[in-house]
Amino acid sequence: MSAYDEMAVGPGPEGLAAALMEKGALTSDWLSSYEAVPRHLFVPEVIWPGRGGGNQQDDRVMRGECPEAWWAAVHRDAPITTQWDDGEFAGPGRGRIPSSSSSMPPMVFSMLDALSVEKGHRVLEIGTGTGWNAALLSHRAGAENVVTVEVDEGSARDARRRLETAGFGPLTVVGDGGEGYAEGAPYDRVIATCSIGSVPPAWVRQTKPGGIVVAPWGPVYGGEAVVRLFVAGDGTAAGRFVGSSAFMRLRAQRAVRVHVRKYLKGREWPADGVRGTTFLSPEVVGDWHVMFAIGVQVPNAFPWRESYEDGSYTLWLRDTAVTSWATVDYLPGRAEFEVYQSGPRRLWDEVAAAHRWWEGQGRPGFERFGLTVGGDGDGDGERVWLDSPDRPVPVVG
Repeated sequence: MSAYDEMAVGPGPEGLAAALMEKGALTSDWLSSYEAVPRHLFVPEVIWPGRGGGNQQDDRVMRGECPEAWWAAVHRDAPITTQWDDGEFAGPGRGRIPSSSSSMPPMVFSMLDALSVEKGHRVLEIGTGTGWNAALLSHRAGAENVVTVEVDEGSARDARRRLETAGFGPLTVVGDGGEGYAEGAPYDRVIATCSIGSVPPAWVRQTKPGGIVVAPWGPVYGGEAVVRLFVAGDGTAAGRFVGSSAFMRLRAQRAVRVHVRKYLKGREWPADGVRGTTFLSPEVVGDWHVMFAIGVQVPNAFPWRESYEDGSYTLWLRDTAVTSWATVDYLPGRAEFEVYQSGPRRLWDEVAAAHRWWEGQGRPGFERFGLTVGGDGDGDGERVWLDSPDRPVPVVG
C-alpha cells in the first residue's frame, strides 16, 4: 500500500465509490472496473481541482508540494483540470482556456453506462486525456479491443505510461480524433470524451450497423448534452440525448471568436445598432438547457456576458460570420430592457423567437430532444428533433 493510500485525508477510493453508489452514479455493473482502475493512478502531479456542479477551477495543486490536498481533490466528486491552453500554461494560477481534464466521476460512469459496452466489444475512444476512461474500457472490454485517440502528443505519452503502469495496453494513437482510426475499424462502440457541434462522418462510417456512438453534442450558442446514437446499416445514425454535459471541444471543431470591435467596425457602441426594447429578460435565456434549445434554432451565433460591479450586465450576441450583433442591457429589478441590433440578422429577435417556441413546447429538457445524422443526400446532414424524428426542431436564423 502506498503512502497515498494510507492518508487519512478525504474519502479515498472506497469513500468516493460509496458516495457515487449512494447517488446512483456508480452501479454494481461498473464497480469492479472502478476498483481495478482507481482514479488516482490517472491524475497528473499538477492539477487544478474543479467544483462539483460548476465550471470553476481552484488554484493549482502540486502533488509534490501538498500531497494531502492533491489526494483529497482526486477523491472528490468533481472534475479536475489537468491542462490549460494546450499545455502552454503550467501555472501558478490558472490559464485562459482549460484544454484537458479528468471528468467528474458521475459523468464518466453515466457515459459508460450509455455506451452499453460488453466484454469483447471493439471500442474506439476519442480523447485519451489522462487515460482513466481508456483503462476502465480496457478492464471491461479487454485492452486488446480498445483504441484510444489523442491529439495532444504529450498527453498521449503520459496516458500511455499510466496505462502501462496500471497493467493495461490499449492501442494509443496520436492524431485527430475527428478522423477516428480506420485501421482498427469496424467498432461496436465509439465514445468521445470531448464535445462536438457536428458528428464526424468517420465515427459513423467506422461503427458496425447496430453499434452505438456516445458523445457530448452542443450547438455554437451553448448548452450541451450527451447523445446516444444507434448506427443503421444505411450509414445513418439516430438517438436521444441522455443528459446534460459540459466538455472541452474537439480541437478540430473549436470556434474562433473575434473581438466585438470587429463587429462595430471601429466605431463606438452602439454604432449603427437599431434601438428597441424587450420584456424578455436575458436572465431567462441563460440556463444550460434553454441555451441548447435556443442554439439549435439559432445557428452560428453565440452569447457573451459583460458584467458590471452593480450586478447589471450587457448580453452580447454575435454571429460567426462577423456580420451581425446585438446587445441587451440587464438591470436588476427591471421588467423592460434596452436592445440594440445591427446587421442582416436580428439576433435578439431570433433568440426571442426560439425562446417562445421552447415555451410553447412545454419547456422541454434535454431528454425530449434527439439527433439524426445522415440521410440528406451526402450522408452528413444532422437534424435535431423533439420527441420523435418526424418532429424536427425549426431553425429561425
